[in-house]
Amino acid sequence: MPVQLLKIIKGKSETPLPSHLQKEELKHLQEGFDHTNKYFQGIVILSYPLTKLGDGTAFFKVVLQDLDKGCSRINSINILIYGKMAEDCAKVIRHGDTFVAAGFKLAKSPTAREDGRHGCHLEVSEEAGSAIYVHHWQGSALLTPCTASVAPKYVYTPLNHLKDGTIVNLYGIVKFFKTPYVSKGTDYCSVVTLVDPSNVKLTCTLFNGNLDSLPKIYKVGDIVRFHRIKIREYNGQMQGITSAGFASLTFDGTVGAPVVPRTSSKVYTFMDEEQKTIEELRVWAASNLSISGPVAKLSGVQPMLYFDLTCQLVGKAKVDGSSFLLKVWDGTKCPYPTWKVPVEARDLEGEKVLLHQLRNLTVDILVYDNHVQLANSLKIGSFLRIYSIHTKQASADNEDVSHIEFHLHGGTCYGRGIGVLPESNPDVKELKTFLESVDLAESQNMESMSSVELDGTFNNVTDLESHLQRCQQLSVTVLTDHQDLNNTELRTVLNSTAPQQYRIRAKLRTYKPQKLYQSVKLHCSKCNSLREVPDGDDFDLILQGSAVTTPNPELHNTSWYDSVMWTTQDQKQRKIAIHFVKHDEMLQQPEDTLLMIEGGTLKEVWKLTKRFKCVIPVRSTEENLELLDLSAPFLLQGNIKYYGCKRCSTPKPIKGLSSIAAEQRPSWEPTEIAQVLGIEPLQYVFVMKFTLVDGTGALNAYLFDYEKFFQIPASEILTNNFLQQKMQMTMNTLCPPGRKLDDLPWLECFIRSYNVRDAMKDQVYYQIFDTTVAEDVV
Repeated sequence: MPVQLLKIIKGKSETPLPSHLQKEELKHLQEGFDHTNKYFQGIVILSYPLTKLGDGTAFFKVVLQDLDKGCSRINSINILIYGKMAEDCAKVIRHGDTFVAAGFKLAKSPTAREDGRHGCHLEVSEEAGSAIYVHHWQGSALLTPCTASVAPKYVYTPLNHLKDGTIVNLYGIVKFFKTPYVSKGTDYCSVVTLVDPSNVKLTCTLFNGNLDSLPKIYKVGDIVRFHRIKIREYNGQMQGITSAGFASLTFDGTVGAPVVPRTSSKVYTFMDEEQKTIEELRVWAASNLSISGPVAKLSGVQPMLYFDLTCQLVGKAKVDGSSFLLKVWDGTKCPYPTWKVPVEARDLEGEKVLLHQLRNLTVDILVYDNHVQLANSLKIGSFLRIYSIHTKQASADNEDVSHIEFHLHGGTCYGRGIGVLPESNPDVKELKTFLESVDLAESQNMESMSSVELDGTFNNVTDLESHLQRCQQLSVTVLTDHQDLNNTELRTVLNSTAPQQYRIRAKLRTYKPQKLYQSVKLHCSKCNSLREVPDGDDFDLILQGSAVTTPNPELHNTSWYDSVMWTTQDQKQRKIAIHFVKHDEMLQQPEDTLLMIEGGTLKEVWKLTKRFKCVIPVRSTEENLELLDLSAPFLLQGNIKYYGCKRCSTPKPIKGLSSIAAEQRPSWEPTEIAQVLGIEPLQYVFVMKFTLVDGTGALNAYLFDYEKFFQIPASEILTNNFLQQKMQMTMNTLCPPGRKLDDLPWLECFIRSYNVRDAMKDQVYYQIFDTTVAEDVV
């Protein structure tokens, strides 16, 4: 029978191989020799689906790893199986099996350059008189395959001995990682930076269509074992990439923790001596690496913090196309009032009773962009580790009325991402024990009387109606300062001289502009000028004008940026140059990279902003790269365009950016970029006119606000549908359309009066200040 399954009894094969067969080593395989009486033996590390060739012949391909690891850097070979033998093999072959091919033919492999395997492949078929013998691997994962003669003995390469073009096995300690994310194609991608006692760093970029096949890394300090990872050199640095047959194991890096590998593979080897390797790496890491990450409990968070959170998911909801809500808890209470993301109750997934019980212990985390797909797939009740959450304080002037927002921004910069932890994880076990000890009844008693529940509080309908009437008298705004001021009627305000400050209580009769996006302007804090936000057509015309100048190749590839240039295939045949700013003489990951572009169109620029952190449009002179006209943005980051004041800016050479690139951890913050480029940045502001009435008079008060009044950044409102809807909902609450004046809510706010010289006389104007919309409104 051409395909035989061999059993192992007391370490020996029940059916020995025919005596006339002689073993052939991988290093001795050569074309032109007769292999009729030869056999090759290896371990199955990869198999492909059974297919049919054009003539209907069955075809099956497997990859074998050589058992002798000391002979060559190439230790695997392709086996091509045809006909009925292919069909039989496809039914019985499993990864980790010992595979013997006898009576094979040897031919040149057309894929050797791409897959890094032997330059020849083996061809076997029943018609050629071939035979196949298979030892199934039986037993636990810590046992070696069937017999000692076929147990793979892996050689592990230290990170300081890596060579370009090799495929190696290695151990490393995780110094940095990014949780798997969906790449531009259909694969998932994970980035991990490793170190070992040789003090050499290796960054690996790993791709796989199956999320579970990527390393299961949970924290910095974990130890990984990579098999069959390909090494390539780029800019003098070794990098690791996945190759065919790549496999990984991950271990907890804590000294004394059980040595239990994390992997989705059911078949792998792990020798006794490897346990010693794990223990030695743990001890070295504990002494030589700072692996304590920015982990925090909700009870310990502060404003403007980036931290990792281990928590349980209790609710989730879709907010809009680019953001998603996760409601989580870790058993502790945030010391600050927290932002509650406005979603409809019917859209919130989760157990309603539990959500109600945990309402004082959960926080709302808004995740954006590339994290939305994963967030949507998470199961309620699962345990998560969310990396690099950003806490933002919505109102910094008065801590008593401020609240904290939790954001997981788009991209994977600084390891941002979401990891799902198994219940076997030690941190999860500890968290579950703590959550079970939390007294939910006590947490519900923490609630303030302003948010007391209706059910059980009121004795009858009359009490409820009375409560609602009192609520209608409450202001929908919050005063953030000057609590010593008493309310002043508008009649008194109108009859008083300027400048003065007042506390008023009034209703918003009308506001302008009605189209809220028109309220966003650009403001220079230095010269106090206002400017309309340019539209995309203006920017496009400026880019077209700059494309007339051909990029100067003498300015390409400097010490702090790499350049690429090409010619477009359209009729204009434009020359486009892109300059990628380096850090430590290396290109960064796209989400951390600042680049400069010459000759690009608006469409091309926006494509780049979706992939890279920062984009600066430039043009060439004879000696330097320089910014475009300041009518164009000097920087694009995500969906936001940053502009500079023409009057107050004194543009400096682009080479000033090299000082930021040289920083230990370049942040590429717009304010820092503006400073080194000599730009006085314009700030996005809301400018609106409110007509306020209180029964004694009416006055027009101007709102001039960056993000305090609406608790929404003016810089994001033009490009974020969710924030636009939130702002519209706020205005509909302050000034409900179609309602009578008596039914409008009261606004309590501060206004200041001031004089403006107009047509040879002083005109009195009023401006709202130190006022914010109440949290329960937004």
